[in-house]
Amino acid sequence: MVRVVVVAVPGAGKSTVLKKLVEKVPGLKVVNFGDYMFEEAKKSLGISDRDEMRKKIKPTDYKSLQEKAAEEIAKIEGDLIIDTHAAIKTPFGYYPGLPSRVVEILRPDAIAVLEFRPEDILQRRLKDLKGEEGVKRTREIEAAEEVQEHQEIGKEFAIAAANHICCYFTTLKFLEPQKYPYQHAEEAAAALADLIKKLKGEQS
Repeated sequence: MVRVVVVAVPGAGKSTVLKKLVEKVPGLKVVNFGDYMFEEAKKSLGISDRDEMRKKIKPTDYKSLQEKAAEEIAKIEGDLIIDTHAAIKTPFGYYPGLPSRVVEILRPDAIAVLEFRPEDILQRRLKDLKGEEGVKRTREIEAAEEVQEHQEIGKEFAIAAANHICCYFTTLKFLEPQKYPYQHAEEAAAALADLIKKLKGEQS
């Protein structure tokens, strides 16, 4: 049973990468950490929109939601990808998406950070705002430098999480312009599929 946490900043295209990954790895399950948190937040805190969570929930409540989500996800059997963020940007600063207790509960075999060109991320956020892919999301439109800072801090937080529980850490970088649509998504999915294959071989 292999568990990999995959992180990227909002709007990086992680959902598309993971859809392509599932096509390459039969039987692989993908769970969205934020979905589990949102379901609990709706029940216990009356939150009605996922994008409200990082703005309206107190840090103590947010931490509790994270741990409850981790506990539910930890019960899932089989090969698993956990889709989440390593650093959550809030009005007060960055908040850890993988705090110590959460990674202790999840016990992943590896944490993989997806890093993309800030320009590409900003273009994807504009598509999300317009709902061009069928799902409209609230996305901040920031300067490219702010997006890059978020990526760097997220990577540092992910390294700290991997160090805390002694699991593997890897960064998959896609910093060149795409030569064709979804090139980076295809390449990221292939790299993650290869990582899962290697981890399964290590366990056998």
